[in-house]
Amino acid sequence: MPAMILDGKIVAKKIQDEVKDEVSSLQKKDISIGLATILVGNDPASKIYVTSKHRICQSLGIYSERHDLASNVSEEEVISLIKKLNQESRISGILVQIPLPSHISEAKVTETINPMKDVDGFHPANLGKLMRGDPLFIPCTPLGIQRLLVYYGIQIQGADVVIVGRSNIVGKPLANLLSQRGKDANATVTLCHTATRDLSSHTRRADILIVAAGRAKMISQDMVKGGSVVIDVGINRIGKTEEGKDILCGDVDFEGVKEKAGAITPVPGGIGPMTTTMLMYNTLKAAKLQAGILR
Repeated sequence: MPAMILDGKIVAKKIQDEVKDEVSSLQKKDISIGLATILVGNDPASKIYVTSKHRICQSLGIYSERHDLASNVSEEEVISLIKKLNQESRISGILVQIPLPSHISEAKVTETINPMKDVDGFHPANLGKLMRGDPLFIPCTPLGIQRLLVYYGIQIQGADVVIVGRSNIVGKPLANLLSQRGKDANATVTLCHTATRDLSSHTRRADILIVAAGRAKMISQDMVKGGSVVIDVGINRIGKTEEGKDILCGDVDFEGVKEKAGAITPVPGGIGPMTTTMLMYNTLKAAKLQAGILR
């Protein structure tokens, strides 16, 4: 029997509806909720991502500002803009689209953002709180993965979770999140990467396999355990249709793996919608923290 499809669009819509209602309620109390994005350069994929974030802000009633900067902008100018946004009461959250040009330090830029406005959850203070078990903001993709698993009633506690990919955006914070003692976590987590020997020996024992490696269709059917849950974070452009549209695929061979797994996310329509929705959730949370509603 083919795997159950874990539809991120359905779950994202439910969460967005909840966020929209709360945004409306707070605005009636004169509490502003706003997101500012900073995009440096002309990367087409980054432009698409930023545009989609502003579109969702508009649909949820969240104020948004878009700051698109030239690729040759100085590091000092980017940092100066962030410092200005840190002081603006209308802005609850600040997002700097990654990747940045090589002449701009991602670490310096991230550390300039006020941790209370760091809705991506990448500031060292927020990553430290996550490691300690009392997170302020959880990075959006890991949080989206956790929320998707919980929505579909997938048992995380006690599960063998294998994550392929150790990025600071997904792999590392996700491993920390799912291994925390407590509700919707408490898993045994293995973090695999480019130096992992015999990757298949790890992936085949996973109850929950999460792949965020950035390599198209790297996980084949023979690399997964029958009945396992497979979460595909990857999104790869592998060609174009006759109409000129991008052909997308994940890091998992969806057609092959869906015949063996118990549940699987599609690409697109799986983790992507969850990531953007968790950004909106974090922006709302930031507004409530800054208004003193949350402590």
